[in-house]
Amino acid sequence: MKFLLLTLITHTDPAKPAARRLREVVDTAVLAEEVGFDGFAVGERHERPFISSAPPVVLSHIAARTSRIELWTGVTTLSLLDPVRAFEDYSTLDNLSGGRLTLIIGKGNGAAQAQLFHVTTDDQWDRNREGYELFRRLWREPKVTWSGRFRPSLVEAETWPRPLQQPITVWHGSATSRESVDLAAEFGDPLFSANVTNPIEPYAALVDHYRERWAFHGHDPAGARVGAGSAGFYVARTSQEAVDTYRPIFSARLATFRRLGVEPVFPTLEDAIERSSILVGSPQQLIDKIHRYHERLGHEVMHLHADADGLTDKQHRTALELFQSEVAPAVRPLEGR
Repeated sequence: MKFLLLTLITHTDPAKPAARRLREVVDTAVLAEEVGFDGFAVGERHERPFISSAPPVVLSHIAARTSRIELWTGVTTLSLLDPVRAFEDYSTLDNLSGGRLTLIIGKGNGAAQAQLFHVTTDDQWDRNREGYELFRRLWREPKVTWSGRFRPSLVEAETWPRPLQQPITVWHGSATSRESVDLAAEFGDPLFSANVTNPIEPYAALVDHYRERWAFHGHDPAGARVGAGSAGFYVARTSQEAVDTYRPIFSARLATFRRLGVEPVFPTLEDAIERSSILVGSPQQLIDKIHRYHERLGHEVMHLHADADGLTDKQHRTALELFQSEVAPAVRPLEGR
């Protein structure tokens, strides 16, 4: 199993300049490579409290500061982007990074999409599908003739630079809807389950649906690939230390939900540890939980939260080092199914 760190680059401290917050993300990616993580993922959002509107720019900076770690998006919101422009950005990044790029695509979410991009819930799935179909062809074909609903047509169009990887691996990010699942299965692409907000059951049901549709489209069942997220992360030598350290972070998250009028699915930290994908506890507790989730999802890649949140720099680094020294070796042998 591979392990990624993922950030949506939240920016909630008005006293901290955006420049400093962005540098923190790059520094965390450098740390992730140093301690042994396989990849670092940057999401894409276009509204407060996030400043992750330009993943290829952030990932390019990370590429320049690292040499080995895989560079992931989490997700690239193709429903909002011109596929030609997205291709140019990510093909350039693929070349600059020496072929370390992997994409997770999705429709995105948030109220700002309609205001900034005129993309609504009525057309976001159609835009995501059309954008991916064109992006896929642009990556594979030196000249493309194409027409669709949401952007001008192309006639023998050439796009530059040509990518280093041929083809690139594109995962489809899935939260609670079947559209991304169906698109991934149709094209024979891997599926990345968000696995964050709810208990495991709805996510497992979508993974089961993905495997069913994969077979329906005639793909070899052994080729289906699944990734999964996690709802939070902190590992310490003892369970009590982990819970005591993480409790203020979890309480602040609950307060944010309630301030926004959202009733939390998991009202206490203990409930979240028991029923959600949150990874908080001792090394053995995390090992046991990853095994339990793997039995149901059969995933081969997992992401952990990259951000320190309310942790000190020392606590954050120690947790990442402890995960790599004691948790990862025990679960890396797990494979997809």
